[in-house]
Amino acid sequence: MRLRVEFTTEPFDLDEAPAHAVVAREVIQTADLDAVDVGPFGNTAEGGADQVLTAVDSLLRRALASGATRVSLQVNVIGEGSK
Repeated sequence: MRLRVEFTTEPFDLDEAPAHAVVAREVIQTADLDAVDVGPFGNTAEGGADQVLTAVDSLLRRALASGATRVSLQVNVIGEGSK
């Protein structure tokens, strides 16, 4: 199964990316995912279910440990293939 995750972390800081946002993006960019899109107000990535769910676990743990007070995410099934 293929999944797409979309997420944001808060609190926002328009002047400088907060540590939790930097960490969350780093997790997604270094995970074994494809179609990664990192933006100032939201991020998306796609991949196999195991890879996405592993990345989401790490994303939540590390972003919260780095000061996030809220993480909003959505996970969608986008296909049945593994890649």
